[in-house]
Amino acid sequence: MIVSAIAAVADNGVIGRDNDLPWHLPDDMQFFKRTTLGNPIITGRRNYESVPPKFRPLKDRLNIVISRDPAYHAPGAAVVTSLEAALERAKEEVGEEVFIIGGGQIFREALAKDLVERIYLTLVHADIEGDTQFPTIEAAEWIERSKERHEVDDRHAYPFSFVVLDRRR
Repeated sequence: MIVSAIAAVADNGVIGRDNDLPWHLPDDMQFFKRTTLGNPIITGRRNYESVPPKFRPLKDRLNIVISRDPAYHAPGAAVVTSLEAALERAKEEVGEEVFIIGGGQIFREALAKDLVERIYLTLVHADIEGDTQFPTIEAAEWIERSKERHEVDDRHAYPFSFVVLDRRR
């Protein structure tokens, strides 16, 4: 099973502000849904709780929530206490890919432990204020598989690009 990370990241590394997305990019939300649908997703507790209750758990995907509290309850989702346990739980599912969807701490841990083989990035071409950062990745360790740019329009206040990176092995 391929272990992937998926995130929207501003030019200055920001991925969140006040436990929310600091932008509204409808095409990015559709990209996220289309890419992760039918696959297990792994999220930290705070990131999971940032999803509006009416959308939790995210439909048509096994939602695996990591919490240090073994008594944490997330109706409709699997709860585990470590990233490793989350990956083991994901491997019990049918599918070729599992997605780490955040937040910042989970991304940092997964990348530091060399667990991520593919990264789906929505690069938001702006410096945006925020309090949560995506970890810096070494460009030499990754191969760009695809890139698709989108300009500002009446639905998107910022230009952005969908980029897929594969780890060099």
